[in-house]
Amino acid sequence: MSTTNTITREDFLAFFRDDECLNTLSPADRIEVFSTILLGSSDFKKELFDSIFSDYCVSHLDVIEVEE
Repeated sequence: MSTTNTITREDFLAFFRDDECLNTLSPADRIEVFSTILLGSSDFKKELFDSIFSDYCVSHLDVIEVEE
């Protein structure tokens, strides 16, 4: 990783909002970003998964919320 260049939050988000930029990422790159970017267990909510499944037309999976 280069230590001489700094990417701003705005640059980072602009990259992910640009389809041409996203198309430079491999499927493995996308999985790596997706699986590591959340802060922790508090980010994992049923609503998040429901939204992701809806956005990607995933109909073969369902998330069940369990009270602790």
